[in-house]
Amino acid sequence: MSEAQFFPFMADYATDPTSRAHRGATIYRLLTGVYPLEADISSDRNFDRHVLASILAAAAIDGGPIPKNVGLPGRELAALLEDYFPAVAIKADNGLLHFMCEQDDEVAMIGDLLLERRSTEGKLSGWLAAMVARRAIEPNHLWEDLGLGDRGELSRLLSRHFASLAARNINNMRWKRFIYRTLCENDGLLMCTTPVCTQCNDFNVCFGDESGESRMAERRREVVRQAPGPDIDNRDV
Repeated sequence: MSEAQFFPFMADYATDPTSRAHRGATIYRLLTGVYPLEADISSDRNFDRHVLASILAAAAIDGGPIPKNVGLPGRELAALLEDYFPAVAIKADNGLLHFMCEQDDEVAMIGDLLLERRSTEGKLSGWLAAMVARRAIEPNHLWEDLGLGDRGELSRLLSRHFASLAARNINNMRWKRFIYRTLCENDGLLMCTTPVCTQCNDFNVCFGDESGESRMAERRREVVRQAPGPDIDNRDV
């Protein structure tokens, strides 16, 4: 199941090689009505919706089945879209509703950790636990693979929905590194051989800079650079 099948309104973009570079920002806009940097995320509800749209957009530009990329069975993903993006027409056929995700042990362990520490009630925190866990096995900074604008948005997400876990990161360790370290500690394992972080050769791996340009903004800029003429919509997203 492709992103075009899951998001039928994206069909016109599926075979357009130029639009692939900024598909993430485009999908975000089609879900929410605005580009990511135009979004008002001042309220918790708007922020949650921003997070979900960001993850869906990041999953779509990765290619392949979106349920698999976000770690949610098709029926759960359809319910999420109905709750948070009701204006979007979703093709809820049997292929979508019965799509099941094969979850590996690593994703399951991260998901269980998040579920144990969730601080908000309802379906959303369960969906986010699964989605964050799945995106955590991607190779980039966690905030990047969630499609978020920066590390601060990830910190806000974790502090809001998984507060007790976020509160333990008192030394501002990189979030992905912190999550894996927490898993090891919970199992009685030692992730590090150096008792003091400042004496470790891998200090920058855990505590180094996590800034940078978001993937969607980077892709949008790429399109602007490659545009053949002045007619391209060059809004910075």
